[in-house]
Amino acid sequence: MPTPAATRVTGRPGSAVRVRDAVAGDHAAILALNNTAIPHVNALSAGELAWLSGHANFFRLAEDEDGLLGFSLVLPSGLDYWSDNYKWFAVRFDRFLYLDRVVVAERARRRGVGRQLYEALFAYGSGAWPRVTLEVNLRPPNPDSERFHARLGFTTIGVREYEGGASAVLMMERALDT
Repeated sequence: MPTPAATRVTGRPGSAVRVRDAVAGDHAAILALNNTAIPHVNALSAGELAWLSGHANFFRLAEDEDGLLGFSLVLPSGLDYWSDNYKWFAVRFDRFLYLDRVVVAERARRRGVGRQLYEALFAYGSGAWPRVTLEVNLRPPNPDSERFHARLGFTTIGVREYEGGASAVLMMERALDT
């Protein structure tokens, strides 16, 4: 159940923020923003972003008059995707939306941009998908993200460790209205 391709939201006073579908012409800016957010998200190559965007059923960005503020990229269940985190959810759930990544530019943080991207996702998935899944870094820690997701109604359903326990993520889900 798709949502409108673009909505307008308010960022800081006097700054209009637009949320819209991402298109191929946005990929270079999205890739650059993604790769500034390491280690909170993993690095992507142009080819990997092309594969992800080609399989995403929800790929939105937020922008203002100065450019890209953030984006979210969501994959449906049932894909043959290389991510071990995605595979963790696939073993446990038949149907889910997997929030592969959401990145908000430093200049846009604490302006409600992330919340608007999530609200658009919840509206998209409600009535059609039972849950949204994602992971949040535990090692290295990302306490701001953990608190943000808890406020949005996500709960931790497991922990996945890797690299011999040096790294770990909280595996989280939020149920949607079906």
